[in-house]
Amino acid sequence: MAALLFGTFIVMLLLGVPVAFSIVLASVAVMAKGEVPLLMIVQRMFASTDSFSLIAVPFFIFAGDLMAKGKVSKVLVEFAEALLGMIKGGLSIVSVLAGMFFAAISGSGAATTAAVGATLIPELKKRGYDEGRSAALIAAAGTIGVVIPPSVPMVLYAVIAEQSVNTLFKNGFIPGVLMGGILVAISLAEAKKFNYPKGASFSVKNVGKTFIKAIWGILMPLIILGGIFSGYFTPSEAADVAVIYAILVSAFVYRDMGWKELFRIMKGSAKTSAVIMIIISCSGPFGWVLANWKIPEAISSSVLSVSSNPYVIMLLIAVIILIAGVFMETSSAIIILTPVFLPLVKAMGISLVHFGIVFVVGIAIGMITPPVAINLFVASGITGLPIERIAKAVVPYLLGLVLVFFMILYVPMLVPGIM
Repeated sequence: MAALLFGTFIVMLLLGVPVAFSIVLASVAVMAKGEVPLLMIVQRMFASTDSFSLIAVPFFIFAGDLMAKGKVSKVLVEFAEALLGMIKGGLSIVSVLAGMFFAAISGSGAATTAAVGATLIPELKKRGYDEGRSAALIAAAGTIGVVIPPSVPMVLYAVIAEQSVNTLFKNGFIPGVLMGGILVAISLAEAKKFNYPKGASFSVKNVGKTFIKAIWGILMPLIILGGIFSGYFTPSEAADVAVIYAILVSAFVYRDMGWKELFRIMKGSAKTSAVIMIIISCSGPFGWVLANWKIPEAISSSVLSVSSNPYVIMLLIAVIILIAGVFMETSSAIIILTPVFLPLVKAMGISLVHFGIVFVVGIAIGMITPPVAINLFVASGITGLPIERIAKAVVPYLLGLVLVFFMILYVPMLVPGIM
């Protein structure tokens, strides 16, 4: 049954069938062979979306789109440049820090890349930075968008693995900062190598002026994450608060959004959310098939027969995650692979929170690894550069992020909530 399930799934993907429908068709093939009533398909599709935590997904996407397409991203970048622009290659550091900060708003890698890229790439080009390397850096910084909370993939993992969204969010900070740190280090090395310019001299007056303009954007992650971690509201409620706050700031503070623009953004967010929710729905029958025929347990036993060393097993899983990120979209990989890995991870006594963080970071790296490299495509769309040029320039950043991935994998103290 495992061969039929995964074989059908792979064949459907190779034929160009969308991921969601490939998942459900593979499940239908197994159920038909096992003489299971196909009514089970509909029941499991409905049950898989019947979770209060999933409410956070469309609202975090909507809030991120509101902030990305408004004036907030621009004023945040101006503030970051006022603080660090005087350093040689300082605008590269600003690109990474802007990506990290926007990650605390959007929960999406593509949205982070789009928001920071649209603001900074033209300015980087104007000041003599290589456009391909600049686009690559911002695409790499966009991967942090799904690691620093709020994070849509973390919500999906938490629902499937039955873990606390709050706990996963708390443990996303250090990995996200490490990812940002390695990108800053590499960008500074490239700034020295290619003799990138310094920005304007540091000015307390300019810092104060840009801070006042950016304060409303700075407050957003503080309100969202402060409310969650203080217990004042749940992650799902925080997503609703984020949307209301983003609308109020855009409409009444920066005044950069009318009703027409609001509905256009809402329509785009609804499409993105619908894609994710359809995949979640179609994963319901897939998960039922895995559980009913005990496929994850069989896979777990097979892997453990090869080695019982947890370091070796985690290395194998890590390689699979990185490969999956190359060929699969982030949400799809989380939804499909989490039920497969869980029995194996539990058998080794590894914290499901630690594994969740490792999983999200590994899959995030896939956002800059062709062929399914969503962040590179976003950066290509902004710059008009061919994807091949950006993919070549992203290699140093990709290697740096892979190094951080293995640090998180083998140094559990970097995920403090599991200790």
